[in-house]
Amino acid sequence: MHLAYPAVLAALLFCVGLYGVLARRNAILVLMSVELMLNAVNLNLVAFDVWLRDTLHSGQALTLFTIAIAAAEIGIGLAIVLAVYRNRGTSDIDRLRDTAETDEAEVNESSGKTKKAEATT
Repeated sequence: MHLAYPAVLAALLFCVGLYGVLARRNAILVLMSVELMLNAVNLNLVAFDVWLRDTLHSGQALTLFTIAIAAAEIGIGLAIVLAVYRNRGTSDIDRLRDTAETDEAEVNESSGKTKKAEATT
C-alpha cells in the first residue's frame, strides 16, 4: 500500500477539522472538530510508522498516548461547556464572548458611577 493514500486521507480529515474549528459557533462542534484534527494526526503517525518499518513502533505508541490525552481533554472540555451552558444558557461562542465583554463594561461603568456619586457627596 502506498503512503499517499493515508496521507491524503489524513490531510482531508485535518482540513475538515480546521474548517469546523474556524467556522462553527457551537462549542461542542468545535471540540468535535479538534478531535477530528487529532485523529488525522494519529492516522499520519501510524501510516509513517508502518512505512518506515520502525522496530520500536514508536508511532503507534505515540498514537495510543495521544488517544489517552484526547479522551481526558474531551472529558474536561465537555464538563466546562456544560457548566457554561448551565450558567449562561447558551454554548454559542460568539454570545459567550459578547457577554464577557459586556460584563466587564458593566462592572467598569457601575464602579465609575459609585466613584462619581461618592465624589459629589
